[in-house]
Amino acid sequence: MKIREDPWLGFARLYSMQRPAGITVISALFVLAAVYLWAIAVVKLLAPNAISLMSGSQLMYGLELAGPYMAILVGTGYALIGWGLFRVHNWARWAAMLVMVIAVASLVPKISTAELGIPVFWYGFQIALRAAAAWYLAQAPAVVDAFAAKRQQT
Repeated sequence: MKIREDPWLGFARLYSMQRPAGITVISALFVLAAVYLWAIAVVKLLAPNAISLMSGSQLMYGLELAGPYMAILVGTGYALIGWGLFRVHNWARWAAMLVMVIAVASLVPKISTAELGIPVFWYGFQIALRAAAAWYLAQAPAVVDAFAAKRQQT
């Protein structure tokens, strides 16, 4: 007697592994950044003088000067990274770390020229958060194990 395996059972087994909570949080932040950039772009396209593209400068790293279509493109990149992290894809992990390195590099001139007090604290806090998130994605044992388990399942 031959037992036939249900194809959906294999699919469920593939995606039933535990995703660390930190990956879920970072993924959600990437998706929120995408929604924010999309909202800026839509408002800019519908009412050109209603909002400045500089509102997305913290997430676009100089590309905000290219217009609302670039905001849509960058937002789509953030959404893809967020989706990839949520699905525990290794390419998304590396892309997220790259975005965080670019973010830290863009904050170095700002913290270097900031006045002492709240601005230095704020930029330093942003650098610390992004560096911690990048370190978490790169070296935290739970994250490395989750991505290794995903690689073994596929």
